[in-house]
Amino acid sequence: MQPRNMGRKMKSRDEREQLTLVLPTCERLWTTEETSQFLGIPVSTLHQWRYFAKGPNAFRVGCHLRYDPDAVRLWLVEQCVGEAS
Repeated sequence: MQPRNMGRKMKSRDEREQLTLVLPTCERLWTTEETSQFLGIPVSTLHQWRYFAKGPNAFRVGCHLRYDPDAVRLWLVEQCVGEAS
């Protein structure tokens, strides 16, 4: 396995600061299974993306991994826009 930032450009300071300010909305957070169903990908892919810091942001709630639905949707739009450019 490669380190998390291998093959990715480093984020600018402004981008990093914006990421630290991202908080979950009041909507119920999704489980890994719900997120994988929404994206149409296997759970194992989500785990790989998290390891390599490629996928949508996730939060630890105790020992559970949770995804903010709004953040997942935003991440998906950003991926689509990036592909179209």
